[in-house]
Amino acid sequence: MSERRVWCMFFSATGGVKKIATQLTRAMCEKLECDRRTLDISTPAGREKPPVFAADDIVICALPVYAGRVPNVLLPYLRTIQGNGAWAVPVVVYGNRAYDNALRELQGLLEEGGCTCIGGAAFIAQHSFSDTLAAGRPDITDVNAVSTFSYQLCAKILDNDFSPVTLPGVYPPPAYYQPRDEKGEALDFLKAKPRTGPGCNGCGFCADVCPTGAIDHNDPTSVTGVCIKCNACVKRCVRHAKFFDDPAYLTHKKLLEETCTERKEPELFW
Repeated sequence: MSERRVWCMFFSATGGVKKIATQLTRAMCEKLECDRRTLDISTPAGREKPPVFAADDIVICALPVYAGRVPNVLLPYLRTIQGNGAWAVPVVVYGNRAYDNALRELQGLLEEGGCTCIGGAAFIAQHSFSDTLAAGRPDITDVNAVSTFSYQLCAKILDNDFSPVTLPGVYPPPAYYQPRDEKGEALDFLKAKPRTGPGCNGCGFCADVCPTGAIDHNDPTSVTGVCIKCNACVKRCVRHAKFFDDPAYLTHKKLLEETCTERKEPELFW
């Protein structure tokens, strides 16, 4: 067993990012015969301490794409990364619209933290807003792409080729993507929060999985903090008691489902 470690660092509100990150790091550890470490930063508890890596570590950092960029709630935490010369692989996962500048932004944040990015990838998972957009993804084609990516990364590492990778996008990135309606007018649902239906039994699980700690555990109907529309509470509630009814949010969701139907494929860089 090698002393090198492969870190599986991810933010995954509804599970798609975790599936891809876990598969990638597991495959790399098998090929490289090294230890795997997990850093789940999906909830506030996972972001209490700065991430610290060693010079020989390989860091798979997998995040969702929110409005074409890295989720803004994560930016302060990502700027505390202590890479210490670790090799990093930024991975972004999006819901079949576009990843815009998210991959390049994540690369920039990792490099500012002291990592060297030797690869990068953009994958697709079911959109967090929708039950139909990119439904069933990651699927077998995506799984095969992850395997291909792990093989290419490991070949590069075993050849001691740690040359930096060039990834598409702009850094520093421009403003977040602005959703618009059919008339081209901006849709603003930043203040939208999930509602609670009669099926709620007050178990508090939605509060446990909320990435911002916005939901009151003692009163799950109360959303007092910042909601980032990740839909963790909506999609992971077994009683289906959470939902959004904000008109602008629902308009954007409908337009995404109607206009982003052409299948996007993973993009791999090494």
